[in-house]
Amino acid sequence: MATDIIKTENKGLSSLLDELFSTSTGWNKSEIKFPPVNITEDNDNFEVDLYAPGLEKNDFKVNLENGLLTISYDKKIENKDKKSHRVEYMQSSFSRSFTIDDANIDAAKIDASYKDGVLKLTLPKKEKTEIAPKQIEVK
Repeated sequence: MATDIIKTENKGLSSLLDELFSTSTGWNKSEIKFPPVNITEDNDNFEVDLYAPGLEKNDFKVNLENGLLTISYDKKIENKDKKSHRVEYMQSSFSRSFTIDDANIDAAKIDASYKDGVLKLTLPKKEKTEIAPKQIEVK
């Protein structure tokens, strides 16, 4: 099951509710704090789909280090040529982290693409080698 291999960061219910309903963050604003993620699995791969519409693929950073997969985005929007009367967005940023079981994922073959507002990571499973039972002779 995917949750055995890929574990999401633990946040308490109150902190998730605070993120959704606080006045400084939320889904009504251009600032993305906690984009939703779907994690699925088939026979060959795990897939992580992060929903982040309207962003640019070059501003994503995806790192895998010591069993921690981190997806982050940071984009500053600057408009120096015009006088601002109302500014509701200036920067979009987020970071999501997932614990990866290195024993089951082939890190060298992880692939990422961004299309139609979804960042898709494909994490290929390592080929499992069956260890044949062996009869050991007692001498």
